[in-house]
Amino acid sequence: MKKFTTLLFVSMLGGILTLGSYKIFLEEDIFNLDEVQQTTVQNPSAGILQVSYESKFYGTNADFTEAAEKTVHGVVHVKNVAVFGPSKSVWEHQYRGEGGGKALRGAGSGVIITPDGYIVTNNHVINGANEIEVTLNNNKTYKAEVIGTEPSADIALIKIDAENLDYLPFGNSNNIRLGEWVLAVGNPFNLTSTVTAGIVSAKARDINAYDGTPQSFIQTDAAINPGNSGGALVNINGELIGINTAITSQTGSYIGYGFAVPSNNARKIVEDILEYGNVQRGILGIRGQDVNQGISRKLDLPVAQGVLVGDVDSESGAAVAGIRQGDVIRQIDNIEVRKMSDLTGYIGSKRPDDVVKVTVIREGRERNLEVKLTKYETYAITPIGLEVTNASKEDLQRFKTTNGVKISGALTGDEQSQALIGIIITKLDNQKVNDISDVKKILNSKNPKEPLSVTFVNSKGEEQTYIWRQ
Repeated sequence: MKKFTTLLFVSMLGGILTLGSYKIFLEEDIFNLDEVQQTTVQNPSAGILQVSYESKFYGTNADFTEAAEKTVHGVVHVKNVAVFGPSKSVWEHQYRGEGGGKALRGAGSGVIITPDGYIVTNNHVINGANEIEVTLNNNKTYKAEVIGTEPSADIALIKIDAENLDYLPFGNSNNIRLGEWVLAVGNPFNLTSTVTAGIVSAKARDINAYDGTPQSFIQTDAAINPGNSGGALVNINGELIGINTAITSQTGSYIGYGFAVPSNNARKIVEDILEYGNVQRGILGIRGQDVNQGISRKLDLPVAQGVLVGDVDSESGAAVAGIRQGDVIRQIDNIEVRKMSDLTGYIGSKRPDDVVKVTVIREGRERNLEVKLTKYETYAITPIGLEVTNASKEDLQRFKTTNGVKISGALTGDEQSQALIGIIITKLDNQKVNDISDVKKILNSKNPKEPLSVTFVNSKGEEQTYIWRQ
């Protein structure tokens, strides 16, 4: 009997130790939403919510079901519809009908960000649409209006007339980590509410998808296909951390690389459109290049990563703060700068007059400088499909001219327009232009149906004039 009691005691003690070990060493490793601290911030002007989660535990047993269930109801199907009038020929009568009709030009996805129907999507999804149709996850369809766009970031804000909609809160894309689980939600190949899972493969990825301006995308291996454009990239908490935008593929379909606009950048664009009617773009006022091993050796730099400052615009925030040619930018606020896309991506989430702390290496020593961002002003010359900005003194000196505005972007994707980026325009209709206010004045005072003459200057200071007819 005594032996039996001893054996029973030992067995009970072993069970207690096993259960205690599980509680101490295993159970705490599982991600537990009860252990999560939630912080909600609301933008009073836009009514946009941003939710941040901080957890003590990071587990390997990721459960996507809750995030997927939250997200699918906040992601919509966006259709770009062309509307045409009554038929004018036998062919049109046969195939379109006497009373006119509609044709689907393209389709993508969108993300509801407020309960009253504001939706973020890609600019290329709705570009050129006569009519936009939005279908919710419950199959209800609405007409949408365009509130504003930012083509350079491929973001558009549209609105439907609805209430009490499920929506997704913005997360902080600066906090994402390599290897973190993410979900991509959208409508690939017109398959409604498709959810795919992957990880964050890279941050601040520049794929030069648009006008040559450095981009800063989140890269993921969650499957993204045609139709996913404008859809949501969310973390395991269901926070919106990116707007799915592009893929890199030789076939046009998913092969392991997908890219999303970071949520901080998308959120800033949306808030600017709602508050100002356009996007407020802040700039440091520098031009530079990525540091690599060759540059590091040539200039005897202590680092092989960062942004080497090539030019500093006079009177810019960078010039006032003391940033110089030859400085290597290594950090901005708490964000490490390894390449130009790290820098431009972070600046893209800021506004003019915001102050950022820039860490540079100069003569082997680190220096911290506070820079007040200046406003980047542009103006679209629609008749010629080009966007211009004010030229710096250095720009004018480079092109051996005393006046002009610089072409900063192309409104179309053709190679001829892209090749003009960086060139100086000195005259419009034979009138000298000194800044974009002159451009606005000349264009606003003329009949838009009349021809427009544009005088360009090349790097030798030689002027050439071309005429655009409407």
